[in-house]
Amino acid sequence: MNDQCIALTITDNIATVTLNRPNKHNALDLEMFKALDQISQKLAKDRQLRAIIVNPKGEDFCSGLDIKSVLSKSSSALALLKKWLPGNANLAQRVSYNWRQIPVPVIMVIQGRCWGGGLQIALGGDFRIAAEQASFSIMEGKWGLIPDMGANLAIREIVGKDIALKMAMTAEVISAKTALDYGLITQLCNDPQAEALKLAQQISQRSPDAVAAIKKLYHNNWFKAQWLMLAKESYYQIKILLGRNQKIAVKKQLKPEQDFSYLPRNNW
Repeated sequence: MNDQCIALTITDNIATVTLNRPNKHNALDLEMFKALDQISQKLAKDRQLRAIIVNPKGEDFCSGLDIKSVLSKSSSALALLKKWLPGNANLAQRVSYNWRQIPVPVIMVIQGRCWGGGLQIALGGDFRIAAEQASFSIMEGKWGLIPDMGANLAIREIVGKDIALKMAMTAEVISAKTALDYGLITQLCNDPQAEALKLAQQISQRSPDAVAAIKKLYHNNWFKAQWLMLAKESYYQIKILLGRNQKIAVKKQLKPEQDFSYLPRNNW
């Protein structure tokens, strides 16, 4: 699938989603929000899929909101912010939140600027692999705004509250090394695209049911009560044991010389 602002390819059950506005530093306009929302929802339904890589075309991952494009029309801002219920995700939030809901690992490949809305998108992924020259910022404060694209769900899990406060209040730009020190990114390397593909292929060797269950267990229960985490562990394990992919995983370990293929994952 291709359109003007987002490209999607799937090879060996690994999807690559490319932010495709390099002449605008992949800044987010309304059409890009809509395309990301539609593609992420489409990928969530693909039970053959094993991993997703989100990468940029051009020198920057995403420089943030295309302010002139989005704010030039009040209807554009309304389209981003409207929601039926307060607890539901609106369009602006879904471009980050949707990645958390997909039952396969989502790996963000970051280079250049990852600012504002770009960082919000990146935080929706399960892993963030960055080039050494990348830079990061919660840029919304520069415009007198708060970060409101759903990534607060993720940032509270991966950095200290004081770090999140400092970044959001100052809108400072930090280096990739500082982001790694903060825990904002997973890994720093010379070739993040190659490293992301390597990680996607590595995870693809595991049972898709186990991978989906681990992602759901951690994302949905990380801050829940102890008894609920224990209950979910047991429930998910029973569901996995009743499926055929766990048995295939055992065969793959006991008879590595034979080629066993996993079945499409169960619904998670």
